Amino acid sequence: MADREHKGLVARWLEGKERSEDYARSTLPTNRVSLFWDILKGRFGRLMLVNLLVLLTLLPTIAIFVWRFLAVNTDLLVGPYASSFLFTYPSVPDSTGLMEMVRLNQDLLFFALLFPAGAIAAVGISGGMYIIRNLIWTEGVFVANDFLRGIRRNYGNVLEAVLVLVLVLFLSQTSSNLADLQVALGSEYSGWLIASKVVGYILLGLAVLVCLWMISLGINYKQGVWALFRNALVMTIGTFPQTVVFAVVSLLPLILFFFGVTILTAIALVFYLLIGISFFMLVWMDYSQWAFDKFVNPNLGVSTGRGLYNKETKTVNRGQSDKPAEDSAAMREYRRMIVAQGKSKLVSRPIKPIDDDLDVYQLPESFSREDLQKLKESKEAIADDVKKYEEEHKNDEQYVEYNRQFEEREKALHEEDEKKKKKKRPPKMLNKR
Repeated sequence: MADREHKGLVARWLEGKERSEDYARSTLPTNRVSLFWDILKGRFGRLMLVNLLVLLTLLPTIAIFVWRFLAVNTDLLVGPYASSFLFTYPSVPDSTGLMEMVRLNQDLLFFALLFPAGAIAAVGISGGMYIIRNLIWTEGVFVANDFLRGIRRNYGNVLEAVLVLVLVLFLSQTSSNLADLQVALGSEYSGWLIASKVVGYILLGLAVLVCLWMISLGINYKQGVWALFRNALVMTIGTFPQTVVFAVVSLLPLILFFFGVTILTAIALVFYLLIGISFFMLVWMDYSQWAFDKFVNPNLGVSTGRGLYNKETKTVNRGQSDKPAEDSAAMREYRRMIVAQGKSKLVSRPIKPIDDDLDVYQLPESFSREDLQKLKESKEAIADDVKKYEEEHKNDEQYVEYNRQFEEREKALHEEDEKKKKKKRPPKMLNKR
């Protein structure tokens, strides 16, 4: 009895709460907010594993920013950045603008290194985002396999998004450093230069939002390079207030780093080491699915609310098309399989009953080549007798009528497929993955 209870406990651990007797499907999430909390509570271990995998690919990028932070602060401590030196020997010329020039050269190196680091980070982002999307769709997830599958399917789109963001960051920081240098040197256009810095930061913020949408669109839909950027820009502008709100919400734990309080910084660091990156991905992808259900999927003929519990049908939406089931290609293929598998060989053709004197020759304990020949001839005689019986009765009414029903069904399915092929489909902006 104890062994049975132990096996039941292990089974519940392995199969999940769906197998337990007190589990009610009506308690499944019916909206994106409840789905978010359900995943956060029920899949915490997998979120931690995804966080670790993505964090490993982000290490080069983190190392570059830490290196830049240390280099800039060290340079501020030891650099000769006074306007002039009156009590030095030998004399040092005026160093006005020297600090800005050094900063410009440093950032050209550091931000150029972000391009290869971003290519490495795209590996983890493509795999991690794919797993998070599958969790939101309530699909079975095997972290290692799905991580590799996500890289194979989505790396190109994610790499495009990351490189666009790094390029805008590089240009924005370079223009900002150039503006600081010109202002320090006393340029008469200092007002315009400061305005250019502000514009650069605004464009950088917009690029962050666009690239987030590029990642979401690239993981959910198949599209070309230009179409991905264009559609991401459309989604950013069309949902701008909501996009800003959810981008800020997903980055809320990161704000703790900027409070300057040691305990808050430590909490934020531990949080990001455990689940911070997965938390960001989960918030953003959950919001993206809501936006796709509202603005994209209805135009594609794709059902909305994937992964949510439908109270009316009492089922979880797995993303089937909104078209009638009998019109879908999957249903037609299913019916074809039923037709093919439903035709029984025991009923569709005559089978000779075992009521004759034919028998297989039995080999003696000590047999010769002649005995083997007799065995072979007896088997051939039985096979010939079965074929002869089948040929004589193949036109019996029961077999003809049975086979005719399946032939008519196969013919109808074939004609239906031909009609579907002749119909022209209207062009679509996106193709569902």
